[in-house]
Amino acid sequence: MSIEKQQSAPCNTWDKQTIVVHDCHDERHYGAVTMPLYQNSLFTFPCHEEFYEALDSPLHYHLYSRGNNPSVNELERRLAMLEGGEAARCFASGMAAISASIMSAVKAGDHVICVESVYGPTRQFLSSYLLRFGIETTFVDGASMASIEAAVRPNTTLLFLESPTSMTIRLQDLRACGELAQRIGATTIIDNTWATPIYQNPLALGIDLVVHSLTKYVGGHSDIMGGVIIGSKERLERIGQEEFLLYGGIMTPQTACMAMRGLRTLPLRMERLGQNGRQVAAYLEQLPFVKRVNHPGLPSYPQYELAQRQMSGCGSLFSFEAALPVEQLQAWADRLEFFRIGVSWGGYESLVQVVRPEASDESEPLVLVRLYVGLEDPNLLIGDMSRSFQALEQ
Repeated sequence: MSIEKQQSAPCNTWDKQTIVVHDCHDERHYGAVTMPLYQNSLFTFPCHEEFYEALDSPLHYHLYSRGNNPSVNELERRLAMLEGGEAARCFASGMAAISASIMSAVKAGDHVICVESVYGPTRQFLSSYLLRFGIETTFVDGASMASIEAAVRPNTTLLFLESPTSMTIRLQDLRACGELAQRIGATTIIDNTWATPIYQNPLALGIDLVVHSLTKYVGGHSDIMGGVIIGSKERLERIGQEEFLLYGGIMTPQTACMAMRGLRTLPLRMERLGQNGRQVAAYLEQLPFVKRVNHPGLPSYPQYELAQRQMSGCGSLFSFEAALPVEQLQAWADRLEFFRIGVSWGGYESLVQVVRPEASDESEPLVLVRLYVGLEDPNLLIGDMSRSFQALEQ
């Protein structure tokens, strides 16, 4: 049976909480509350006529789990609905989705424009790996449309965005970027992991493709790796035939079921995380040695008005810049009881990372500290931070 026949039409009147919670009644699964785990590599057919149909159209039938798996397809359907997209494809990691989306939009000799403070591995892929195909990338200040427009070349085919960025927490004007790309005939791709589909929907602002690291907020429990590309049916069909099927970086059905579990509570978790993050950010803003708090939900944030226009809320990943020696901030972070030191984010646990400063002409450059505020009591976290700062003064 084809995938289209098995899936009911998505309801575009549902709110986001309903999309992640409500399951259509499906007699094929005996009234199971959740989509069962289809832990199989292949699917068989009652006759060769149906078998040949599936061979000719592997993206539209359940033939082999490298192409389609019911557990993965259900997650893809929900994610597409949340983002307002026509289709989605899940991958084994966020980088698998990012690299596949980029490769779908470029060819040898093309030029890419990318925001300066993009996710590190994405920058490496663009600045190093793609050079072997003669594809050059210009990195620009994404907060400046003038800088983006000035970087355009006759062979520019892709604008890669990340708004907000995950370290410096800087935004791009998505509608303006989409309009620019349309004028020059380029594709726009955004890493929307920070805001999630709950708080930002770039497709509605004119962006062509949205990617997410499902490892972060969607998974929500720091126990899976995954990625997704969301967009129009036409674009995802092309990606499905090429970068998805041929690269083979697929999501397993086990991972899809775990990601679906996380998706069920995503709106509720984002609401609580947003509240916690704003409270901790407001505390840091009052400290005399903290010179900037990079949080789009604070009125003091330089791009606050843009954040209000294109996002409906904020998560709890942000950074601050302090006029303290890096060794002192590292000692402060090491003393924290309720923040763990580590990369990634999006789970229930709070994290801290003191960024090693690059060489600077300034005698005492500001040191960047990235915080992820988890689901703990924010007053507990603030007390933890305050005690550690006080210990530095002794």
